[in-house]
Amino acid sequence: METAKLDMSGRSFLTLLNFSEEEIHYFVDLAKELKEKKRAGEPHRYLEGQNIALLFEKPSMPARFAHTAACADAGAHPAYFGKSDLDFGKMESVADIAKVLGRMFDGIWFYGYKQKTVEELAVHAGIPVWNGMTDKYYPSQMIADFLTIQENVGHLKGVRLAYAGNGRSNVAASLLIGGAKVGMDIRICSPEELFPNPDTIHHAEEISKSTSGKIIVTSKIEEAVDGADAIYTDGWIASDVEAHAGEKIHLLKPYQVNERMLDLTGNKNVLFLHCLPSFHDLSTEIGRQVYEKYGIKEMEVTDDVFRSRNSIVFDQAENRLHTMKAIMVAANGMGLNRKNDFPGN
Repeated sequence: METAKLDMSGRSFLTLLNFSEEEIHYFVDLAKELKEKKRAGEPHRYLEGQNIALLFEKPSMPARFAHTAACADAGAHPAYFGKSDLDFGKMESVADIAKVLGRMFDGIWFYGYKQKTVEELAVHAGIPVWNGMTDKYYPSQMIADFLTIQENVGHLKGVRLAYAGNGRSNVAASLLIGGAKVGMDIRICSPEELFPNPDTIHHAEEISKSTSGKIIVTSKIEEAVDGADAIYTDGWIASDVEAHAGEKIHLLKPYQVNERMLDLTGNKNVLFLHCLPSFHDLSTEIGRQVYEKYGIKEMEVTDDVFRSRNSIVFDQAENRLHTMKAIMVAANGMGLNRKNDFPGN
């Protein structure tokens, strides 16, 4: 069944603050449709002949896999540019780089650090710019998460989702905003020292008033996970073992997702989500470094939970492919797709 079309032609995708509940559901439904087409072997090359720039200021293998496959499935050519290729603000301004890219490409994925950078690219490129991830927001991951939850629960509104970990992370911020937009019951559980930015909490609370959503920010695990339909966490450590990793681990250790936390939900079918990479054993270099320095074999989630029947982390990983296609196709493949021929953001 074809997804009822909304006109999203030419729109950039920078933060879920820019999209309505209906529009977020549209991305989810379109991703589901594209997933079904792929599994049925039905071509869906809506971006035939387009060139998409993948700007990976921050390297990530899973994200690169998903972006590259998404472009190929949709008929576009992905051009990857890694950290060594990019020098935002060093030799060339972000504005100048954006204008050059806009003359050569049909869309830009940005996977990097500053939210300001992706927003400036969108102002000057004249083509859609899509936020893969920044230090502030992770909106593309949220669409994949919502698709995964909807596949397993059947709906989004009213779903009780507890996030356990670093409340200041881009994942927690995007869950607050995105969850509020679709009327979910979002509980952020973290040490008080790592509570989300007050402005983000305020935005989420205000949005929830019109969507019947609920927002809780607490340091109390029992309060956060009681009756939860899903528990979400992400890595405590980034791409390397930071200088202050020990302090962060000490703060977050009580919030590790383990069997006890799952039991506290009172829901034997509670879902476990993680955006990956996950440090749930000693099979990674970073995992081994942390174990040698701090004596911890499992960080944000225990290995038994990660591998349990409750875990849907690899469904999430696959769904990034389908949702990235949906975001690109919505902007460039189902309506206007000519450069500079769209209304803006």
